[in-house]
Amino acid sequence: MEESRGAKIAKWVVLIGVIPVVLAIFYSRDSGQAVGDVKPASARRQMTDFTLRDLRGADWRLSAHRGDVVLVNFWATWCGPCREETPGLVHVAHAYAPRGLSVVGITKDDEGVEPVRKFVHDFGVDYPILLPRPDFELAGRVNNLPTTLLIDRKGRVAKTYVGRVREAVFRADVEVLLKEPGS
Repeated sequence: MEESRGAKIAKWVVLIGVIPVVLAIFYSRDSGQAVGDVKPASARRQMTDFTLRDLRGADWRLSAHRGDVVLVNFWATWCGPCREETPGLVHVAHAYAPRGLSVVGITKDDEGVEPVRKFVHDFGVDYPILLPRPDFELAGRVNNLPTTLLIDRKGRVAKTYVGRVREAVFRADVEVLLKEPGS
């Protein structure tokens, strides 16, 4: 039995309607969260302050960046999704630093600093890369890489990303926080 012309058209209409949904699901798998899915200010919790040394040996303290929006990115040189995400983070850092964004990376590498230095050089990372101490509790709670915390101007966690995040998602979410009043 041959399908009618109307039935064929209906199948194509359904198929064309399904394709964007499938693509949206596929492309949103990176971080598992939608663009703009930033917690309302009333639901945000204060981020614990910390101080760590960067690759140059200087101290970097979270509370010194109060008034800025901060992206804290946990990553490793051997992490494929981290390698894919890093160029976007570099672009976001450059684009939004003049408007009050600070980006910082915390390496989860345990093979020493040389692979980290090479990665930073190869990827053109010019935001601070921090080396966690063995007693740095926050790093111990990060089980998946990359994991990134988006912190508002008042030092509260506005969003947590687990998995690779596209540059456009970071940009949209940072824009939301940059429009909020400062500390």
